[in-house]
Amino acid sequence: MARIIRAVMPEFGACGDGFAINDPEVDWMSRAYSEPRHAYFVLERDGNLIGGGGMAPLAGGDPFVCELRKMYFLPEARGLGAGAAMMTVCLDAARNAGFHQCYLETLSGMDAAMRLYERTGFRRIDHALGATGHGGCDSFYLLDL
Repeated sequence: MARIIRAVMPEFGACGDGFAINDPEVDWMSRAYSEPRHAYFVLERDGNLIGGGGMAPLAGGDPFVCELRKMYFLPEARGLGAGAAMMTVCLDAARNAGFHQCYLETLSGMDAAMRLYERTGFRRIDHALGATGHGGCDSFYLLDL
């Protein structure tokens, strides 16, 4: 997934400080998501990894709020419904882990992703929540689970 994250984020200008591409966990995803109430799922096609997404408690936030995290897909996975399917899996995992709300941060220009969030029922909020360290993000969403 580190390779995919590092390939996808620069497409949208998200490669400097304040973006998930620089999070230390990118290089040790399996360890980062092995904690309680954390989950990460990957998408394979013909034996090749083409995307993934996860959820975890919102750092510095309410214990009943999770964050949708590191949901990225290579171009060959886009337009196939993979994002919607991954969203369903992640939100089901969040509900099963006892979260009441799901938060996410994104960047203007990730238009297809933003449309997916809104179709899923996320509502735009005007400020960041928690302490994610992603100061480069400029769009924030919240969903009641």
